[in-house]
Amino acid sequence: MSGPDLLWILTTQWRAGAFGRAGDPNACTPCLDAFLADATTFAQAVTPHPFGPFARAALLTGVPSPANGVRDYWDALPIDAPTVAQALAARGYGTAFFGKWGVGERDRSAPLVGEAAARVAVQPQRRGGFERWTGFEGGFLLNDPFFQGDGAGGGTEPVRVSGYQSDLVAGYAADWWRQTGGERRSKPRFALVSLEAPHPPYDAPTPAGARRMRPEEVILANNVPRGGLVEARARRELAGYYAHIAATDAAIGRLISAAGPDTLVVFTSVHGDMHGAHGLFRKGWPHEESIRVPLFVRGAPGCARGAVSHAAVSLLDLRAMALRWSEGMPWAEAPERAEISMPSVVALPDQCDRVWRGWRSAKDKKVWTADGLEWVLGE
Repeated sequence: MSGPDLLWILTTQWRAGAFGRAGDPNACTPCLDAFLADATTFAQAVTPHPFGPFARAALLTGVPSPANGVRDYWDALPIDAPTVAQALAARGYGTAFFGKWGVGERDRSAPLVGEAAARVAVQPQRRGGFERWTGFEGGFLLNDPFFQGDGAGGGTEPVRVSGYQSDLVAGYAADWWRQTGGERRSKPRFALVSLEAPHPPYDAPTPAGARRMRPEEVILANNVPRGGLVEARARRELAGYYAHIAATDAAIGRLISAAGPDTLVVFTSVHGDMHGAHGLFRKGWPHEESIRVPLFVRGAPGCARGAVSHAAVSLLDLRAMALRWSEGMPWAEAPERAEISMPSVVALPDQCDRVWRGWRSAKDKKVWTADGLEWVLGE
């Protein structure tokens, strides 16, 4: 066996600074606080596209949207798109995926939230080349979700499983990790664990013991307008948001423990959430709250315990990073800026209302609209 075991933990809508150790007074994240103390923090990390399908396709392929084939919110990742799973399998890795897929074929006429969306089949040929695949396309059922694939009923027929989604996804991954471990295994492992939380619905129940603040207890950022509907909504939603962060932190802690201290672990998120900043909600926007993501790496060559990197990395870089790490080599690049964009308008409530492109460095950010005008963000 050669190459380190690799575990990627991917969340949805988790802001870059939403951790107790990072100074967020609302966040109860003891497990991830302990993890990031042992990891390198990429303090300037961004998503290349602050919207789920575009970002997920970029993460899997290392190619930005629309060049990866995902041009529109409803586009599926092409069957022939080369993924990080296939690249690592070619290097001798056993590969597995658990949780939200988010880049499969969907019915444009079906609702995005609920059982119908959660039961959408992801055909085996559309599972990105992962050898083991246990997951779902979407649906945002943070409780009692549907699973399909290996280990959850088998095949493409979705099966409903009782429990909190983060606990279930992390549990499937931890079980696979334990089952495939041991001294007799002949190849290293790569697992991508994809969690929907802390994505809306923010009022969805959380497991007993997860800290849930009252809206009036939430400490708001200075750029959230006070005294009106924006403040009231931000407080209400953030109370639920941080409850799901607390619950998901506990599930991730158990998974990291199961993976063991010798596993190379990456923690990140698809994108952030505005949560009332600048009077805006959700994602797609080029503001920091939307494009900044957490990125912590433990155990990689060149990534020291407790170190901070200010390289302008994005989720696009993770594929190249993983291939270098699989060779026992550090990722030698230190980009000065990362490209960011929204390839198309997603016609859903609260989302960004225009196409834009730009870049972000450790010190600056430039954004232009589709007609070439500079977007002055006022941050």
